[in-house]
Amino acid sequence: MNRRDQLTPGDGLSEVWTRLEVDLGASSHQGHVRENNEDSYLVMKFGRSLENVLTNLEAGLLEESYQMNGYGMFVADGMGGLAAGEVASRLALTRLIDLIVETSDWTLSLRHHRDLTKVLERMTERFFQIDEIVRTEAARDMALQGMGTTLTVAAALGKDLLIGHVGDSRAYLLRGDEFKQLTTDHTLAQALIDAGVANPDDPASRSMRHVLTAAVGSLGQGEPQVQRCKLKDGDQLLLCTDGLTETVDDTTIANVLGKAKSSQSACEELVDLALAGGGVDNVTVVLAHFTSLDGGR
Repeated sequence: MNRRDQLTPGDGLSEVWTRLEVDLGASSHQGHVRENNEDSYLVMKFGRSLENVLTNLEAGLLEESYQMNGYGMFVADGMGGLAAGEVASRLALTRLIDLIVETSDWTLSLRHHRDLTKVLERMTERFFQIDEIVRTEAARDMALQGMGTTLTVAAALGKDLLIGHVGDSRAYLLRGDEFKQLTTDHTLAQALIDAGVANPDDPASRSMRHVLTAAVGSLGQGEPQVQRCKLKDGDQLLLCTDGLTETVDDTTIANVLGKAKSSQSACEELVDLALAGGGVDNVTVVLAHFTSLDGGR
């Protein structure tokens, strides 16, 4: 009997690994007003594989091969004087990848519940590590003082989707006709809304939607937002900076994703819409369209 058939709910395991096919796209533009692009993005594929080449073990005791592939998506919107914002966003992504590569015990399969807990804790820890790196670099160079960046990351491990977030860049999920914001803005406007003293349409809220309450480089006692979701066939995951969401409404974004022939064409159309809406800020979008290779198991 195959080992996976012996698993029971009592042994702390979730469903088996699911391979995903992903159509990826990304686009970024400095806009019509800014002199440089302080947004940075990165999309990566990572994996682990084992293949049985020779054995005398009975058939069914092991899988014929183990192929675990994951996808990482990263968006950062830097802030600070002169080129400091560009430095901050670039530094956040590059050093985050350094931390991931230096991790000796990569966990790609979240079949054990303890693995999920460990990965979420590690994601939170890395936000604080990057925060310290950015603050230390700013302290070394007067020209970089006060620099910081938003940071929104997503990792697809099989059907598990992990989101980590600080700032006012956003992650959205389109599932069928439902378009949902997964992240919560770390802004003074959102804090007022959450406290029940304002609504999104109030002038006070609109005037404070650019005032960040947390960012990498000034995280302080704040906590990054870290969460896990489950992917389904056909899901589209969008990461973007506020250069998109300040000029293009959610309904229009969802319509573009629903009608686009590819992730890349959707990203390019969204950036074009942001530019047509004024292009007063840098704009960056990263999109992944997930379909399962395992028949939706």
